[in-house]
Amino acid sequence: MSIFSRKPISSLIAESNESGEHSLKKTLGTWGLISLGIGAIIGAGLFSITGMAAADYAGPSIVISFIIAALGCALAGLCYAEFASMIPVAGSAYTYSYATMGEFVAWIIGWDLVLEYAVGAATVASSWSGYLDKFLKTMGIDFPPELLMTPFDTMTLANGDVVTGVMNLPAVFIVSVMSMVLIRGTQESSFVNTIIVIMKVTIVLIFIAVGFQYIRPENHVPFIPENTGKFGEYGFSGIIRAAAVVFFAYIGFDAVSTAAQETKNPRKSMPLGILGSLLICTVLYILFAFVMTGVANYKAYGADPTNKLAPVAIAISNMGDLGPDGVVHAAYPWLNTSIVVAILLGYASVILVLLLGQSRVFYSMSKDGLVPKVFSAIHPKFRTPHKSNLFFLLFVSIFAAFVPGRVVGEMTSIGTLFAFILVCIGVLVLRKTMPDAPRAFRTPLVPFIPIAGILVCFFMMAFLPLDTWMRLVLWMIVGLDVYLFYSIKNSNITSQQTGIMKNANKIVGICGVVFSLVLIGLAIAHHQVSEINPETGRINDAGLYYFSLIFGILHILLYGYKSLQGNKQSV
Repeated sequence: MSIFSRKPISSLIAESNESGEHSLKKTLGTWGLISLGIGAIIGAGLFSITGMAAADYAGPSIVISFIIAALGCALAGLCYAEFASMIPVAGSAYTYSYATMGEFVAWIIGWDLVLEYAVGAATVASSWSGYLDKFLKTMGIDFPPELLMTPFDTMTLANGDVVTGVMNLPAVFIVSVMSMVLIRGTQESSFVNTIIVIMKVTIVLIFIAVGFQYIRPENHVPFIPENTGKFGEYGFSGIIRAAAVVFFAYIGFDAVSTAAQETKNPRKSMPLGILGSLLICTVLYILFAFVMTGVANYKAYGADPTNKLAPVAIAISNMGDLGPDGVVHAAYPWLNTSIVVAILLGYASVILVLLLGQSRVFYSMSKDGLVPKVFSAIHPKFRTPHKSNLFFLLFVSIFAAFVPGRVVGEMTSIGTLFAFILVCIGVLVLRKTMPDAPRAFRTPLVPFIPIAGILVCFFMMAFLPLDTWMRLVLWMIVGLDVYLFYSIKNSNITSQQTGIMKNANKIVGICGVVFSLVLIGLAIAHHQVSEINPETGRINDAGLYYFSLIFGILHILLYGYKSLQGNKQSV
């Protein structure tokens, strides 16, 4: 007996062939999957994180950051494609890990995927709010700034008053609307997404074509700004940190794999959907970033919280000739409004696909007994996991309303990178343990491709801020709590094994102690390099520091006891 028990691939294949009112409806083809991928990829990075990453980390060299991120994605994408063609079941990396590395690793990656999808949807919803404000202003409507920001954001008004946010209300609205669309059905959601994707790609091409006319070479000089002396602020370290941050933009092809169980011919369509959407979007990303940093100085994208996640509006306002007053007069003011409207619709498709991915991961975990059965409840008419959609409507709305966009964006990036690493490891394990299993697509140059994917993804993770690592470890410890006190006792596989709790107490206990020690170490290291806030006189993120210390110490005691308990039961 072991918490590393694997789910047989034969049972996964049988699950993928289920039909009837209690199963997911198969409606998607190759182009539907590519559309889903593009729907998630174009928007999350281009229209939100790009401006912030250029302003804070890389400057014009954000173009290089996108290339590095694309390399890591391509390596992981090839591994995803093999798994998706071989195990066409909802759940993405969670399901792949269950089949290759066992339940405990699958739980870790499934829990991590919440950061990738649910928190990613919250990031995009935050940026959607910024663009909505831009659109309303063109109509003469001033939305209360307090309802456009989280309680942790402030904004200085034209009259000098400082406004503190209350909640990001528009973000809650768009998450609610997209959740309702998902409940209605996957085929209907895919149709809506395809229409939006066509509009979104057209707009990106228009932006690139128009923007090239107004690129000012001085905005690209220096192309790689000199490092400020602080790690991650421009220079080489800034490029890599920006690559890790914008990596969040590429999670679309990962979301494609969660829809495997709703695909008509997954063995053929999944690899094409994953790799096709990645290739198309990478080319558009590089051109888009080059234009965006060319029409306006990269520092313009870091002005205030409401603009920071809406860089396209700033770029378009700089697409024009410089007047005698030294102010740029937009040559296509109508373009600004029309593009912002299309971006609002485009963001909606991103949120739609991410929420779809999240609900399908929890659907698979629920079918395996690792999370409550409510997450696999299927609507009798629409045949969608409607209760799961409603739960994540609430969960994502809370994140979008009260957590700043930078924080949730970086949490999504580190969660995505971690997921990609485990998928690359999974291919290596599967080639060793099941070399003759049928595969519609085979990752080339194994083991080079998976190992390179692991190294590139971890390299980018290493350049993310320490507070982002702290939040990842905190989230993983909470996941260990849930697994030890609920999942292990309800799992379809391990709960049937005699003496499983002594095995779980020992292994999870040791992992919990290690995670807790790492958290405390990260907290101390982050505290040493944190700057003092000139307004309050306090160290930035002091609350996170003290919470992490207390949380880590309590869990060392808890998991130390559980580990000892497991050892005694083994004797």
